[in-house]
Amino acid sequence: MEMTESVLAAIKKNLGQAKKSPFYKKHLAGVNPGDIRSEDDFLGLPFTEKEDLRGAYPLGLCAVPEEKIVRIHSSSGTTGTPVIIPYTRRDVEDWARMFKRCYETAGVEPRDRVHITPGYGLWTAGIGFQAGAELLGAMALPLGPGNTEKQISLMVDLQSTVLCATSSYALLLAEKITQRGLRPKIKLKKALIGSERWGQKMRRRIAAELGVQLYDIYGLTEIYGPGIGISCDHECGMHMWTDYLYYEIIDPKTGRRVKPGQAGELVITTLRKEGAPLMRYRTHDLTREIPGDCPCGRPYPRIGTLVGRSDDMIKVKGAMIYPSRVDELLAQVDGVSSEYQIMIDHLNGKDMVTLFFETELEESGRPHLEKTVRDSFKEKIGLTVTPKAVSLGDLPRSEKKSTRIFDNRY
Repeated sequence: MEMTESVLAAIKKNLGQAKKSPFYKKHLAGVNPGDIRSEDDFLGLPFTEKEDLRGAYPLGLCAVPEEKIVRIHSSSGTTGTPVIIPYTRRDVEDWARMFKRCYETAGVEPRDRVHITPGYGLWTAGIGFQAGAELLGAMALPLGPGNTEKQISLMVDLQSTVLCATSSYALLLAEKITQRGLRPKIKLKKALIGSERWGQKMRRRIAAELGVQLYDIYGLTEIYGPGIGISCDHECGMHMWTDYLYYEIIDPKTGRRVKPGQAGELVITTLRKEGAPLMRYRTHDLTREIPGDCPCGRPYPRIGTLVGRSDDMIKVKGAMIYPSRVDELLAQVDGVSSEYQIMIDHLNGKDMVTLFFETELEESGRPHLEKTVRDSFKEKIGLTVTPKAVSLGDLPRSEKKSTRIFDNRY
């Protein structure tokens, strides 16, 4: 993303706000807004990592007096101490405006009925989808996750036109709707999908079974939540709301910026956030900047659909396994559906990898398909796996995010 004079001025203002927090007073000790006179000066600032934010628990990130905080949100904390993010009234309003822009980019209108399945509570998802829909003037249906039968019943009765969900739950809903023969009664036109990376086969299944146009929506708890970027009708990357944030794409190993169009890790600096401003925050999400103008004419730059995370790689026998690479591999094998799971075990002194994948083929056709998958995995990833073909629906479905790789060695 280009650093203009106005962006540099916003970054300096953000730095001044950030240094009002106990965390950044220490993290950026000796650095002042007046020191940032150029892009090179900015690039000299240290990154902020999620572990840094965990160390600021509970309210070390707060950069305003406590009486100005109207809400807190938090990461799940499933892998360690949760990250607490405080919000001022302006932060909440800015987030709703960004989300409204997301809906408008997807062609959602006030007459639409927005079926919201992401979770509510400390997590940022559900309430963000709801606030944006209400600001737009659309009818928000704040169901949250779970109770799939009731979800489908209300989807039919209330004639929901827009679905907001993780890709995993959108697939589960699509399968249940198809199984019950309810597709003719479903009025969905669009689906805003976020929270997890998803492959082309899953994308095609959801679009076909629900009869919707899909939009990738992006965000993370540390940076407001979902709604800081979304794809448009042209499906050529996600527009990022750069009046609220500045982003970089870096080499995750060296920390240096990559060339335009080259894949790397997304780093974000907030430009307007009051409660918990962030400087050069490493998201660990892997993407690339898409050069040029979008055919839709929007002035906001684009990043590519996320391909994974720099920290979700698992090494087995010297081979590196990324879920995105497995997605790509399986997408090229006819007969393999979108759902798979990898089990890694350590047996008799050796690492063993079992790849379960779904298929519509009968038992008689599966051995040949398994051999094709095994050969392809060996050729493209450099690892011999034991492939196990199973029937559609045999692998577990999730109402939130799906776990693809299970490492049972430790």
